[in-house]
Amino acid sequence: MDQLTQWMQDAWGISPQVQGKIFSSVTTILLIWLVRWLVLRVAYRRYEDVRIRYRWRKTSLYIAFMVGVIVVGRVWFVGIQSLSTFLGLVSAGMAIALRTPIVNLAGWAFILWRRPFEVGDRIEIDNVRGDVIDQRIFMFTMMEVGNWVDADQSTGRVIHVPNGKVFEQSLANYSKGFQYIWNEIPVLITFESNWRRAKELLERIATQHGEHLSKEAEKRVREAAKKFMIFYSKLTPTVYTSVRDCGVLLTIRYLCEPRRRRATEQAIWENVLDAFAESSDIDFAYPTQRFYDNLAEGKEGAKAENRTPSGDS
Repeated sequence: MDQLTQWMQDAWGISPQVQGKIFSSVTTILLIWLVRWLVLRVAYRRYEDVRIRYRWRKTSLYIAFMVGVIVVGRVWFVGIQSLSTFLGLVSAGMAIALRTPIVNLAGWAFILWRRPFEVGDRIEIDNVRGDVIDQRIFMFTMMEVGNWVDADQSTGRVIHVPNGKVFEQSLANYSKGFQYIWNEIPVLITFESNWRRAKELLERIATQHGEHLSKEAEKRVREAAKKFMIFYSKLTPTVYTSVRDCGVLLTIRYLCEPRRRRATEQAIWENVLDAFAESSDIDFAYPTQRFYDNLAEGKEGAKAENRTPSGDS
């Protein structure tokens, strides 16, 4: 060992003190890695759930990293006996040189502390929507949904977002709190259609697909109200009536799970198409050009020939 130490000093100019620090650092890192590996082996044997395994892997990595920084730092900075002084000097230097990474690190700590989202949640931040698939010290990763793909389905792109964005941008979480979203399907029918019967058909279809969620949603609202000021007076599906330029607009509003938006919308539309196909007094409306003869088609009291020009006595 003495010969090896002397050889390293002669060949590379590394003093015995520095060699001792290098040996202690490498030994510490290897021991920490071995302990983490053993912990993960035990956790993987005990748990089959992918989410639990992921949390064990991430938590053990963070703990190993922090312990390694502290222990190796104490090896190299022997003269600094106070841990608080050591961390203070390190923090001051990093804050000056690495402002953006420090902000992202603070964002990571905020995410762990306040938990605005977790792995598996569907969120939207900085106009990007997606499912969170990974969390790291400086960024988190999402599988993008929406964008050019309809109804919040996956695009296949992986988006990396700096953790510091949680301080700068509004963050919407589809999965926490209420855990359901309101979806609306507009159905436009002609003015000549029997809109009352059409509304009854749509209400029946909406109830068929959304009624079973109402009771579960009420339970979720009560749970969410313990943390947030969330309340709804009506959670059952409904149909709203309004008028547009080319027809009567009937809007189906119903609760659905965020990841089942497209599937439920497809099922509802298929039922609507079948129901309207069987109804001889209901037609879909769409932009067309029409010539309207007021004298022949207008209501008796609204025909032009029955009007008295303004100003006539």
